[in-house]
Amino acid sequence: MTGPQSSAELDAALQALVGRQGPVQVAAHPVAGDEIRAWCGVMGEANARFLAGDAAPPATLNMWTMPDRLEGSGAGRDDAQPQHAAYGLLDAAGFTGVVATNSDQAYERLILAGDVLSAQTTLAGISAEKQTALGTGHFVTTEVAYTDGSGAPVGRLTFRIFKFRPGTGRGREEAPQDPGVDDEPPRRPRPRWNQDQAWHWEGLRERELRIQRFTDSGRLVHPPANADPVTHGMDHDWVVASGRGTLYSWTAPEHPQVPGFDYPLVVGLVELEEGVRLVSNVVGLPSDQLEIGMPLELCWLDSHDDVTLHQFRPAQPGRRDGTLRRGEVAVGDRLPPCPVDVTRELVVGGATATFDGQDVHHDPAAARAKGLPDVIMNILTSSGVVARWLGDWAGDDAEFRNLRIGLGVSNHPDDVMTLTGTVEACEGDTVTVAFAGTNSLGRHVHGAADLVLPDDGRGG
Repeated sequence: MTGPQSSAELDAALQALVGRQGPVQVAAHPVAGDEIRAWCGVMGEANARFLAGDAAPPATLNMWTMPDRLEGSGAGRDDAQPQHAAYGLLDAAGFTGVVATNSDQAYERLILAGDVLSAQTTLAGISAEKQTALGTGHFVTTEVAYTDGSGAPVGRLTFRIFKFRPGTGRGREEAPQDPGVDDEPPRRPRPRWNQDQAWHWEGLRERELRIQRFTDSGRLVHPPANADPVTHGMDHDWVVASGRGTLYSWTAPEHPQVPGFDYPLVVGLVELEEGVRLVSNVVGLPSDQLEIGMPLELCWLDSHDDVTLHQFRPAQPGRRDGTLRRGEVAVGDRLPPCPVDVTRELVVGGATATFDGQDVHHDPAAARAKGLPDVIMNILTSSGVVARWLGDWAGDDAEFRNLRIGLGVSNHPDDVMTLTGTVEACEGDTVTVAFAGTNSLGRHVHGAADLVLPDDGRGG
């Protein structure tokens, strides 16, 4: 059958599908403990109940009825589902690219091992054609109700994707390149050292932060010196720093901007746990979120082919012992920032653990064919990483009521996303946390979650 031939015809055909409800889809397999533990392993989840495989983290809500887990999943796209019919029309019109943009989950109860979930989807809306950085396309919004084998509600999901034409994004046209102009981005000024400091710079290349130690006194000194400042002894070796420290002071120079540096630029004075202080760039947080005394951890920048520099970022926060109590939280409290290394293993492993077969999460060539520079993290992994971090902050007995996620720029491999959050509201036993996750391209994720905390009798 020939599809719509014009934009007006396409819009009319799409709008005719809005409001329709598809038949109930039933998972072919019950929720399994091994699948729960696999998800926990990828996301870094450490809640003992989830690790035991008895119950699933709430953020897994929609993965149990992903296409590969449904009864009759081998049949491919089912046009009895209104969203699938819409996707078919959009594909035929050239809108073959797809990214998820929003996921609003609400939970009725924990999903338990052995549950067989069902999903019923309503096509809630399709936007007019929009221009975005990815390309021209349409936003498609669905609403899904999840039930268990007895028909009792388990949760609800409002989900939005963007179907776009690859190659139509903003800024894709490039000005003709002057052959006499070097288009390589400027590098930082090359540091200089002599043979007396070579051991320090060789250590950096080997991903070691070596601190000078004078052998007669055991005193640690940085930057490297020719003699102990007290005993004047000259014999020395070094110790390898743990890479952990705290922010002692910082500044954010703005002018003049030196080529090769990324701005805004934070220059920090870091106090290492070994007791010495050193000057280093602090990355991963804007300056207005830095706090004196905040924990930092070492990271690296390869500034030249043969030069590696030390940098520091917010330290990976540990998991709370016990559970946060309602009376211990106030509006305006900041959550500990959390750096997330966006590795290829996390991107691909997250898609695999959430049963997401979309090729843009697994196959770099397929991602490039759809206008992306590399594979991208799927929204279920973004949700999982955020939920794990929130759970680490709140503790094992905190209960999620919902998790509302919006995506911005993509998470690609070999980047770092830093999660930050603030307590936005406290009402009764419920705390609302607003959060964001930023990578080198900008804001990847933002949203909010409501968590129920135990009451300690102090109220709030």
